[in-house]
Amino acid sequence: MNDFRLPAQTHIGYAHLNTANLARSLSFYADKMGFQQIGHDGDTVTLSADGHTPHILLTEQPTWKPKPRSTGLYHVAIRLPNRESLARVFKRLVSFSYPFGGFSDHLVSEALYLNDPDGNGLELYCDRPRDEWQYVDGQVQMSLGALDVDKLLREADDTPWTAIDPATDIGHVHLHIADLQQAKAFYADLLGFELSVDWTGQGVIFVAAGGYHHHIGLNIWGGQQPQPPETLGLRSFSINVPDADTLNQLCERLHAAAVKVEKQVDDSLLVHDPVGNAVMLVNKK
Repeated sequence: MNDFRLPAQTHIGYAHLNTANLARSLSFYADKMGFQQIGHDGDTVTLSADGHTPHILLTEQPTWKPKPRSTGLYHVAIRLPNRESLARVFKRLVSFSYPFGGFSDHLVSEALYLNDPDGNGLELYCDRPRDEWQYVDGQVQMSLGALDVDKLLREADDTPWTAIDPATDIGHVHLHIADLQQAKAFYADLLGFELSVDWTGQGVIFVAAGGYHHHIGLNIWGGQQPQPPETLGLRSFSINVPDADTLNQLCERLHAAAVKVEKQVDDSLLVHDPVGNAVMLVNKK
């Protein structure tokens, strides 16, 4: 099984979150951040940066509680296409006095950290050009350096705000899991991502396709307690693969590993990782 690798075009599609108050979440994601509402089905709203691609889905669960320290979502990473667009959305949120939790220069990217109104973790980031990334022994070099946020704010232009940059997408998803080796066996050995950064000593690893710094982060910082039922947080996220053959191979590999696979009406596959995070495997470029 270890010779299988996902195609380089593989990427994260959408993140589906539970919210206790849909109107409050739309005030944040649509009104403040500038995502467009492109669908509304019952208690679920679909949001998009470009007006047609699903990026964030929100399902209202009014009685559910915020996620405690447990497995589940650490953060959803919203990727802006360049530093200028990151600066603009940063300036926009600062204008509302929206609280941020941290700022980092990761060498490969520059990132802002915050929570949405339900406490779901978010990262807003932009990548540096790939030709500036450094590698040692096949692993991309990342760090947790300080980010000059004042300089970033000054780089936001003064044109009137309209919406988030339409080239924005979901760059990666970072999860709390119970065991790093178990998570590596599922996401790398079985699904076919490559181990891009191994910080096992710090309790975190990163996996990616196509030489990216990471499409999925996996850490044990939330402890081994399973996420309780009826908890806000991640409902599911999608991994988009570029062709039907890859999706079929994944289905065969999952069946061979005795992992339960549920086929969806759009021919996508729903599986759960070792701690129960729901993963949609989708044939979509």
